[in-house]
This record gives sequence, structure tokens and C-alpha cells, in this order.
Amino acid sequence: MTHVENELMTQPECWARAAEQAEGHGAALPAPGERVAVVGCGTSLFMAQAAAALREQSGQGETDAFAASEFPHGRTYDRVVALTRSGTTTEVLELLGRLRGRTRTTAVTADPRTPVMDCADDVVVLDFADERSVVQTRFATTALTLLRAHLGLHSDAVVADAATALKTPLPEGLVDGTQFTFLGRGWTVGLACEAALKMREASLAWTEAYPAMEYRHGPISIATRGTATWMLGDAPDGLAEQVGATGALWVAGALDPLAELVRVQRLAVAVAAARGLDPDRPRHLTRSVILRQSAQ
Repeated sequence: MTHVENELMTQPECWARAAEQAEGHGAALPAPGERVAVVGCGTSLFMAQAAAALREQSGQGETDAFAASEFPHGRTYDRVVALTRSGTTTEVLELLGRLRGRTRTTAVTADPRTPVMDCADDVVVLDFADERSVVQTRFATTALTLLRAHLGLHSDAVVADAATALKTPLPEGLVDGTQFTFLGRGWTVGLACEAALKMREASLAWTEAYPAMEYRHGPISIATRGTATWMLGDAPDGLAEQVGATGALWVAGALDPLAELVRVQRLAVAVAAARGLDPDRPRHLTRSVILRQSAQ
């Protein structure tokens, strides 16, 4: 079994543990009413987008999400939360350095032996969710679970759905698909983007992601027999029927959207296996992006 398979299977336990610890980390996480930005790179960016949408939709304060490299320094925030599994990503460390003494920062990381520990004002360490794999699974979903629980939006039912996602067979014929589109609404748009990224990283699949209502505005034109459209969360009225009429496979998200992402992770591994690929060695990728500093 690959590292990524082993790690994605442990998600129910990681989520339960993160939810239990959320209250203890309360002082390091955004308080109601704070103006907040959540930042990350790659998978962490998509988790940041989901967390930002959840916080703002729940009425706890204006919340934005940015790639760490694209942070708008002309804006003022009460707190910036950085998601970084490795604690070594160049763009995140540079951003935290620029914000020091000006904006309060919190880092959520998996490794307490990395530079991020000295760069942020507050640090939440989820070392029990650290990973050996390049392709992120459990750290990303555990970090989002921590933030959901902090917002009061987590329940035991979410963990139960994750367990269901690990044992329920994938839809018949899905592994043989030639193209995959993932759709979301609100906070699940970030999850849809992450689902597409997992498929690209692990299996080199042709994948796309969109807000569900935007799918009708052009992207549905690629839907045909052999393609699949997977909805994370509740679908807009009539969309399933429209996709079905194209001949494409419609996959409805019946579980909590975060648990649906676990199903996509399983699909990515299954497609990789079918194509003779090793998901632990994704093409052109490393576990952390560390950029060399140019000579002065």
C-alpha cells in the first residue's frame, strides 16, 4: 500500500482528534468579528478558500482567502491564518516575515521542527496528521476540520461520513473515465478545486473545477460519454438532468462535502493504479516548494 493510501485511510481519526483540540487552540484562531485572511499554497490554498467561505457564511466576520504569493499588502486585517503542512514553503514564510509586527498571524502546520514556528505569532501544530506523501490528503482535511470545529460547524456525523467514504465502492466505470469535472457551491468550491488537483497530481487525469452554477456557462460543452461530473454538496436544480443528457456520468455528493473529497482521493489513487502510476511519486512535484534565494 502506498503512503498516500495509508494516510487517507486515517482521516476519520485525525478529524475526531482535531475537533477535540479545537477549543484548546481557540486563542490562536480567529475570534468572532475579526477581519481575517486565510492563505496557503496548492492544496492549502483550496482549504483556505473553503475555510474563508465557511467563516463568512456563518456570520463570524469578513474573511478572504489568497495564495500566499498574491496577498494584497494594501489591505488591513486583524489576523492572517497561514496553512502550511511542511512549515517550509517559501511564499508562506516570506509573507509571515513581512507581516511581523504589523498584523497578527497564526500558522497551522504539521511539523514543529520547521522555520514557520519562529515566523508566526501563534502556531497550531497538527503533527498527528503529518504525512510522508507528496500528495496531501489527511493534513489538509484535518486542518479544515480544525477550523470548522472552531466555527462550531463540525459534528460527529462528519467523521461518520468519512468512514463511510472509505468503505463505499466507487461508482461503476468511474475509474475508466477520460475527463473529470468537480463542482461546488459556497465553501465547497474550494473542495472542488482540491478534488481536481488531487486527480491531476496522483493520476495525471484531465480534470477541471467550477462553481456549480458556472458549469452551464460553457464548461458543460466538454461533457460527453466517458466523462464524469462530480458534485460536492447540493446541486442546483436541473443540473444533474442536464449533465445526464450529454451522456456523461453524474456523481451526486450524498455525504458531507469533506467526506466526498475523501472519495475523490480514493478515486485518484485508483485511477493512478489503473494507469500504472505511483501516486507517491507524482510527476515534477516535491513535498514542499522551497525557492532558492537569488544572489544579492
